[in-house]
Amino acid sequence: MLTKVFPIKLKPGKQAEVEAIVERFAPQGPVREPGTLSFRVYRDPATVDYLLFVEHFADQAAYEAHTGSSAYQEFIVGQFAEHIVEFVEIDHELLVGL
Repeated sequence: MLTKVFPIKLKPGKQAEVEAIVERFAPQGPVREPGTLSFRVYRDPATVDYLLFVEHFADQAAYEAHTGSSAYQEFIVGQFAEHIVEFVEIDHELLVGL
């Protein structure tokens, strides 16, 4: 399993707009992708203009299919990306799962 974590700093005042993009993207992209095991986006109530993406994929090929999908290109590359100040892509390996 491949785990991707993305802490994302957004442009000031864009939180609500970006959350709406993510809410439209999820059912058209990740939910329909067989290799996407989970797709979770968190907001931090103490930090504005910030989201944390935590995603689990069956393998690297599933992640590549996810990022190559038409929904990803439309919503993430086409709409979401313009509202990002910075992000980091962090790969994780599961140590303990309950």
